[in-house]
Amino acid sequence: MPPPADPTGRVRRFSRVERRVHRTTAWLMLLCVATAACLYVPQLAELVGRRHLVVTVHQWSGLLIPVPLLAGLVSRALRADLCRLGRFGPHDRQWLRAVRRRDRRPGSRPAGKFNAGQKLYAAWIAGAVLVMTGTGLLMWFTGLAPLVWRTGATFVHDWLALAIGIVLAGHMAMALADPEARRGMRTGSVERHWARTEHSLWGESPEKPDLP
Repeated sequence: MPPPADPTGRVRRFSRVERRVHRTTAWLMLLCVATAACLYVPQLAELVGRRHLVVTVHQWSGLLIPVPLLAGLVSRALRADLCRLGRFGPHDRQWLRAVRRRDRRPGSRPAGKFNAGQKLYAAWIAGAVLVMTGTGLLMWFTGLAPLVWRTGATFVHDWLALAIGIVLAGHMAMALADPEARRGMRTGSVERHWARTEHSLWGESPEKPDLP
């Protein structure tokens, strides 16, 4: 069955809980990245000062990043979308092949509620957050592991932080290039034409989650 539409003909895409989880997580992530930049870029460190405060904000914003998602699991809509994000089917491989060939013909990039790029981004960022949390705890609580472990954790943490910054910049650039996608995250609904064009399989069996 097709995704539900509201009285104005727009398609409901995200629930209120999902939008709040996304917004809160985004602000925490940006705060974490911004404070990291202030710690590692000398010019910013000198401009901002108050290093101890910046370190504290960085540590706690990093630890809090998973909290909105965990709290949002009470929402059935969020759990259903997590199931969709975790499923990779033949249409997703076709989408990736079309992107690699820069094929923009109608129908060349089939997608359910989330396309293959969004699924890969979600999986990557979730793994990166787990690694950053683990390495950050080793750096924060120095008694948890020997020096060689903490040295390795620092190396991984620093370089992965740079990678996260680059990936987040790309994510925001793609969002800026798609006003309707942004509107869907801001208001919870999108135009039916956009949904049919960008997510033609939305609501069909390849994307249907199995929830109790």
